Amino acid sequence: MTVESGTTAEVVLDAEHLSIAYETRKGDVEAVRDVSFTVREGETLGLVGESGCGKSTIAFGIVNHLGPNGKINGGQIRFQGHELVGRSTSELNKLRGDRIAMVFQDPMQALNPSIRMGDQLAEVLTCHRDMSWDEAWQRSIDMLKRVNMPDPENIMRRYTHQISGGQQQRVVIAMAMLNNPALLIMDEPTTALDVTVEAAVLDLIEELKKDFNTANIFITHNLGVVARVSDHLCVMYAGQMVEKGLVADIFKRPCHPYTRGLMAAVPKLGDSKLDSILYPIRGRVPAPADRPRDACIFAPRCDYVTDKCREQRPPMIQIASEHSARCIYAEEIDQRPRASRRPRRDQKLAEAKKQAQMNGQYLLNSENLKLYYPAESDSVISLFGLGEKKYVKAVDDVSLRLAKGRTLGIVGESGCGKSSLVKGLIGLETLTDGKLEFLDMEINEEVTDRNVDLVREMQMVFQNPDATLNPSYTIGKQIARPIKRFKTVSKNQVKEEVIRLLKSVRLGPAYYDRLPRQLSGGEKQRVGIARALASRPDLIICDEPVSALDVSVQAAVINLLLEIQHTFGSSMIFIAHDLSVVRYFSDDIAVMYLGQVVEIGPAEKIYDPPYHPYTEALLAAVPIADPEAEQKEIRLSGNVPSALNPPKGCRFHTRCPRRKGMLPDEGNICTIESPPWQQNGKGHRILCHIPIETLSQMEAVVHK
Repeated sequence: MTVESGTTAEVVLDAEHLSIAYETRKGDVEAVRDVSFTVREGETLGLVGESGCGKSTIAFGIVNHLGPNGKINGGQIRFQGHELVGRSTSELNKLRGDRIAMVFQDPMQALNPSIRMGDQLAEVLTCHRDMSWDEAWQRSIDMLKRVNMPDPENIMRRYTHQISGGQQQRVVIAMAMLNNPALLIMDEPTTALDVTVEAAVLDLIEELKKDFNTANIFITHNLGVVARVSDHLCVMYAGQMVEKGLVADIFKRPCHPYTRGLMAAVPKLGDSKLDSILYPIRGRVPAPADRPRDACIFAPRCDYVTDKCREQRPPMIQIASEHSARCIYAEEIDQRPRASRRPRRDQKLAEAKKQAQMNGQYLLNSENLKLYYPAESDSVISLFGLGEKKYVKAVDDVSLRLAKGRTLGIVGESGCGKSSLVKGLIGLETLTDGKLEFLDMEINEEVTDRNVDLVREMQMVFQNPDATLNPSYTIGKQIARPIKRFKTVSKNQVKEEVIRLLKSVRLGPAYYDRLPRQLSGGEKQRVGIARALASRPDLIICDEPVSALDVSVQAAVINLLLEIQHTFGSSMIFIAHDLSVVRYFSDDIAVMYLGQVVEIGPAEKIYDPPYHPYTEALLAAVPIADPEAEQKEIRLSGNVPSALNPPKGCRFHTRCPRRKGMLPDEGNICTIESPPWQQNGKGHRILCHIPIETLSQMEAVVHK
């Protein structure tokens, strides 16, 4: 139920001039300052902004779960007409989990790994309701069915580690909805999920909102998600609310420079690096202790800043009946001159030059690659070495080519084999079978056995920089190590080379002596990129390098990688679960499902019909940062089958929504025979039984 402007729905939560502070040795530090908003029945309020802007602090402040040094030092929070500020812990405990429920980003924060799912769910009801255990158990099963959980009776008997991440999140949502709460707070509930699972969870949230008429607060940094689920939107920056209004109004006409900056940093589905550019917001969010009180807090990063902005704190300016922004130029922002931007290079010209230089040469060539992991078995037969040995077929018969100077994007759900494939390419895992050529040399051994020259020319940027940076060593020493190892420059030039690399990733010489803990997440990822560049490689493999970053930092890292590619002529393999980012960044794209490539070709071909049915479902699940975009609703049923025992015939047939409507035998051939490769011209190939001519009749997934 979408709440329209002027609604008479009952107000569930009303926050007015809310301020939250944390006590430190230097005094109170304000994390949230003067925030006001209202949430009504059946309405979703989206809270969006960069990390450190105060979104989660507001959520925890509502239920006064701020820790021993946190406190609400100003304003009011009224829940169903009753003041929450100043309530005792025992009073709040009666509300938490009952009338006010919360869904966390990581379901493991809410689930106890040592207790079965059923016991955790039933306990919520017996704690807050006068209900027998048997009745609570049955109600829990009914709620699991309501959140579309397959085989709920069996799930009730399982532990946390025995169900998937998407199922864990459904359990947490079911737990939150058991007592029919008046207010549901969701803190990044879909960030760690696959795009297909994310779409199903967002659909579920919408269904539950309609059925239970619950008021929702949805916290996220993903503008596509907020555009899909929110009725109203509040944009947070550095503890302040800088813009709020109906979600359609804000996306149509953002009136605060920060909101405009966020939207300029996000690639829309279909955008390409050849015809558009991402504009990251310069600088970073100031620390709570460094935020000015008598000036615009966004002024140091603003493209529209004037001296007037530095002299007074702007009030919330009313633009429309339900749209306001904290900027003195909010009403005229469209006509205001912007600060000069760094001129965009002519990417089309650079691309043409790069293509001319390639001369059809391939840097990487793989044929029929296989990467199998032996499966452990507890059976008595296996103990004595009898019976057939089973393998997890993580990568099964994959053939890829990567030309010099180009980027290959690899997409697919978790468990499809993306990361296993790149581990096999770079030598972190031993290939089971197949042919792999790099720089015209055949390689199949692990990285420790490879020629040093080959290792130097193939480097990797990992998803989590914290897992690859040594907290005890300075940034300079960590970048210097591969320079010395591969003898990139002479010994007396190492420090100079490190500083050059730091500058190339937009970090100055001052970072040389800093430790990893002194850097932000985006800065750490830049260090990871600099270290990968230390050997001046021909191939850089990026495994989810931007998935954990804020949208502005993500845009900066993507632009940096593109600039590095154009400067050094490096080839790249880019893995990500965000199909908008992959489309923007990549020249060619491979779509993987259950260890196999099911579609491959130029990026522009992949995002227009004909699609492989799996690619179509992935595109239909992508959250688009445009509330007015019309998107097909195609949802895959069930989970990805086990790579230990993949389905016979087409591996996708157990979840394919197209096989019974587009094949004359109702798709029976899909269950028996492996599909053939079909050519669609210009290197575009689809692994499917459905004829290309039939697939070409599909409508585009997204219409503007």
